[in-house]
Amino acid sequence: MYDQDQQRRLFNLSKDLLKTDTGAKVTVGEAKEEVNQLRETIVYHEWKYYVKNDPVISDFEYDHLYKRLEALEEQYPDLITPDSPTQRVSADLTSDFPTVKHLSPMLSLANSYNEDDLNDFDTSIRKLTSLDENAVIEYAVEPKFDGGTIVLVYENDLLVRGATRGNGDEGEEITNNAKVIRSIPLKAEFSKYGLSRVELRGEVVIRKDVFKKMNDQKAAAGETLYANPRNTATGGLRIKDPKEVAQRGLEAFVFQMSYAEDADGNNGTRQFEKHSEIIDMLGNLGFKIPQSARTVVSDVKGVLKFCNNRETNREAYPYEIDGMVVKVNSLVLQEICGATSHHPRWAIAFKFKAKQATTKLLDVEYQVGKIGSITPVAKLEPVQLAGVTVSSVSLHNEDFITSKDIRLGDTVLVERAGDVIPYIVKPMDELRDGSEIIIDFPKTCPINPDSRPYGVELIRTEGEAAWRCPDCVCGAQDLMRMIFHISKDAMNIDGFGGAYIIRFHEMGWLRNMADIYNLDYDQIAELEGFGQKSAANLKKSIDKAKSNPIRRLLHSLSIHHLGKRASVLISERIEHVLDLKEWTIEDYTNIKDIGPVVAENMIEWFANERNVEMLRQMEAYGVNMHQTQEDKPVEVAADAPLVGKTILFTGALQHFSRKEAQKLATLAGAKNISAVSSNLDILVVGEKAGSKLRKAEALGTVQIMTEDEFLALVS
Repeated sequence: MYDQDQQRRLFNLSKDLLKTDTGAKVTVGEAKEEVNQLRETIVYHEWKYYVKNDPVISDFEYDHLYKRLEALEEQYPDLITPDSPTQRVSADLTSDFPTVKHLSPMLSLANSYNEDDLNDFDTSIRKLTSLDENAVIEYAVEPKFDGGTIVLVYENDLLVRGATRGNGDEGEEITNNAKVIRSIPLKAEFSKYGLSRVELRGEVVIRKDVFKKMNDQKAAAGETLYANPRNTATGGLRIKDPKEVAQRGLEAFVFQMSYAEDADGNNGTRQFEKHSEIIDMLGNLGFKIPQSARTVVSDVKGVLKFCNNRETNREAYPYEIDGMVVKVNSLVLQEICGATSHHPRWAIAFKFKAKQATTKLLDVEYQVGKIGSITPVAKLEPVQLAGVTVSSVSLHNEDFITSKDIRLGDTVLVERAGDVIPYIVKPMDELRDGSEIIIDFPKTCPINPDSRPYGVELIRTEGEAAWRCPDCVCGAQDLMRMIFHISKDAMNIDGFGGAYIIRFHEMGWLRNMADIYNLDYDQIAELEGFGQKSAANLKKSIDKAKSNPIRRLLHSLSIHHLGKRASVLISERIEHVLDLKEWTIEDYTNIKDIGPVVAENMIEWFANERNVEMLRQMEAYGVNMHQTQEDKPVEVAADAPLVGKTILFTGALQHFSRKEAQKLATLAGAKNISAVSSNLDILVVGEKAGSKLRKAEALGTVQIMTEDEFLALVS
């Protein structure tokens, strides 16, 4: 839409306009010129922000330009035009959504799910067009966004109507709501292409990170969460207050020019040969198109390869997509193929494996964690989700169950997204028949309810969501602690998985962590699936772990709230782990970043003689309890180059690993943090840096440097 010279001109113009006071008075002639400049620069910055996701000025600066335009239009109302950025939000509520007829009927798409379906589609195209199997047929492949469809009409370059899909022939008019979606241009110069009237089809979506932020805000306010981005986007289109619509973070991708006519009323698409040319034109006119996620291929094998690649990487895409749309690229061939009453014959949807499904909640079982937390687990009728059979889903805690009002016997909506862990979105309460049972969270330990005459009573600490078993007598917690103890984050015993811990525990060889370091490797070698070599390798890994720094040992003990960072801080200040037997609350809280909760938990743990005896036994088996060189605090010179700075690394680093880079930064006095925020001072950028770089650029306060610049600084 803008070449480099235009972008440079508009950026410089906006900087000049920012020097003007928003309330400055000018003559009508001066106002007319300034209004035109403001509109041009604001439209440019909206395109950079909402279409390209690449802002070049801060939000504050954008607001300054916008307020100045508002002030001038208020001073001279005759200068207001329909395509002015200030006219996006209507001042009135929409009392009704009248039905409007689309300029061309909107059909559905046939679906495909595998290679055979795509091959059949290709065969049918060749039959319809009388092309043999050797003829080249180009296919355009585009994302199938999981959002709400919108139909836009432009006349004489101005947006005159927005509508929902409706029944395909008619939809509800939502023009005011369409105008507040800033990736939809209020004006697009179709006249450059000789077009006077155009109908476009698009999909309104919410970016996944924006959706998460919206739900985080709702959770903090104690409000009901949105179910998913699709429903939130679709529902947002029909909100009666455009100002509220503007708060939903909606974006619109266009995927088709369904109707076009020139000034004489003739078909305006004759100048284009291919569908992909039309999409490129729309991108040049300022519309949002899926540039990085679409392609044109010359055969059906290329279609399948691209579709499979997009499905594999669907979670990395910033928007929810549930498949790809495959279209014959030639407009002439599209016309020859025609359509049924239901779908065009020249297009098909390649559907990804389902991420959402409904199934029945059959039962709730309970699991215990390493600190005694009781986690409810839903047992479901098995259901296919994104190619995996799901039959168990965590219900997290009692609050999760009650806030969603999940009941035994409910039909529930299950989703598998993001980190591929399935979760229950909501119960389908409209399907209840009265047989459903409210879930009564247990008050005593459900793992071994007969451990005492009335079971061990669960406790719930103020400010925490989980119920915990405070005094495990059945060994279930010890088992989970041992599994964590050997993990990569803790003692990092290579080749010793949780399955071995469970197996040895069931055989009576392991009762607590100390027993891990006193195994009989001759007995292990005789077990099925082991042998002398496997037993020897296990012994080697365990012996290696014995010399770990004590910061790893402290973290491996599963003391409530004692994380990696606190373990490091404590290990820097002791000579021997059992020195902590004598520590007071003040000893802990005198350390910056350690509070009274961690202090009290540490004191309670080391006051328990069973725990202390276990540590003594571990030491007797050769486990290191003394401070190592690795535990000692990093000595940072007072004049180190990054003292007092926060730093973050992003992208693929070429000169060192992320861990090595962070260590260099620490030695130079910097504090490594994990996210871009106003607290970040330096962002070091490797190859293919993504959203963190864009966010840092948008903040305008973060120093951005390359790896070479970072190395030059710290050396």
